[in-house]
Amino acid sequence: MFVAFDKIKELADKQGISINVLEEKLGYGTNTLYRLKRSNPSSKVLKEIADYFNVSADYLLGRTDNPTIAGNSKEYSWQGKTLNVEEMASNVMMFGGRELTDEKKKIIQSIIEGYLKEAGD
Repeated sequence: MFVAFDKIKELADKQGISINVLEEKLGYGTNTLYRLKRSNPSSKVLKEIADYFNVSADYLLGRTDNPTIAGNSKEYSWQGKTLNVEEMASNVMMFGGRELTDEKKKIIQSIIEGYLKEAGD
């Protein structure tokens, strides 16, 4: 079963674009992506599509449900939403009525990252 087309269609729908528009944006000929209903994409096409949507190739191939690219420790996926943990932690200004130092914000970031990693397993 070839899941790449379904994943690509889902990602395109989330961005509000059609498969035909995506083909144009990527410089592909008409129906190039529709052919993926019958076969897996080449590594070149897979990389281009993964880069366009900022997801991993494994996600497009259905090998993982986590679209996050390996090694991208700043963003996590939780309940279908992409989270930027560093940004979240930097927005926390106070806790218990006291202002947080940068060091404590980093600790909060580590706690959030640890939780999201465990929740993703």
